[in-house]
Amino acid sequence: MKLVVDTNVLFSFFKKESKTRKLISNFEILEPITPSFCIDELNEHKELISEKSRLSDEEFEETLDDLLIFVKVFTLSEYRDFLSDAKTLSPDPDDIDLFALALKLDCPIWSNEKAFKKQSKVKVFSTKDLIAFLSETRP
Repeated sequence: MKLVVDTNVLFSFFKKESKTRKLISNFEILEPITPSFCIDELNEHKELISEKSRLSDEEFEETLDDLLIFVKVFTLSEYRDFLSDAKTLSPDPDDIDLFALALKLDCPIWSNEKAFKKQSKVKVFSTKDLIAFLSETRP
């Protein structure tokens, strides 16, 4: 199942035993995708993520490398044509890229941002929603 993954979900990958990490790293269930700006955001918040996850700089870099094994990253040029439609859907200008990529790939967004659900064109799963959905649809 393809999913466009928001930065707030990717943050949780850095917690070693998180459900998010287990989901993202399971190739059989999910095909996580993200715009390149989300990876930039992770790097911008490296200190905060490292502090909250109790990771050294080296462990942060290793974990980011692991994340990039599982998550396919798209550049702006790959979904640029969908930005204008995405502007009408996204509750925040900073999140337009997520909606544009979801429109391009015709897939849901995985985000814990409640405001994303105020539109009805793109399906949005919170982590809790996704776990419930997968438990209903997977043996």
